[in-house]
Amino acid sequence: MSDELETVGPIDYLVVEFPGNRMTGEGLPLLVDLVERGLIRVLDLVFVRKDEDGTVTGMEIADLTGDGALDLSVFAGASSGLLGQDDLEEAAVALEPGSSAGILVYENRWAAPFAAALHRGGARLVASGRIPVPDLVAALDATEAAG
Repeated sequence: MSDELETVGPIDYLVVEFPGNRMTGEGLPLLVDLVERGLIRVLDLVFVRKDEDGTVTGMEIADLTGDGALDLSVFAGASSGLLGQDDLEEAAVALEPGSSAGILVYENRWAAPFAAALHRGGARLVASGRIPVPDLVAALDATEAAG
């Protein structure tokens, strides 16, 4: 198992809210492209709906937009077991009632060789994180204003 872990890239997750349950599917072809190019590997992809009364229910992966333009069967069965019911409920806390969300857990496959090389060299990952885009924009604006 440790040999397998040595070749795995960092694992990330996203929770994307669709206010008013409006899913256009516009981003899904780009997700498929990332997978096809080997940049990421989808470990879990789950869609949930939060009703007005706060009830959270799962949604089938299918033609979520109803237009027939995108076949999501490529993601059917994308379930690593990392996401449990408690994770879905926790993600739903961030959702507004009457909204849906896609919850995506993915491996950054592009980083796997880099991570493996660091590991072979004795390095250890001791922290990771994400800088929210609004924070980056604010920092750049502040730097520009100071200059």
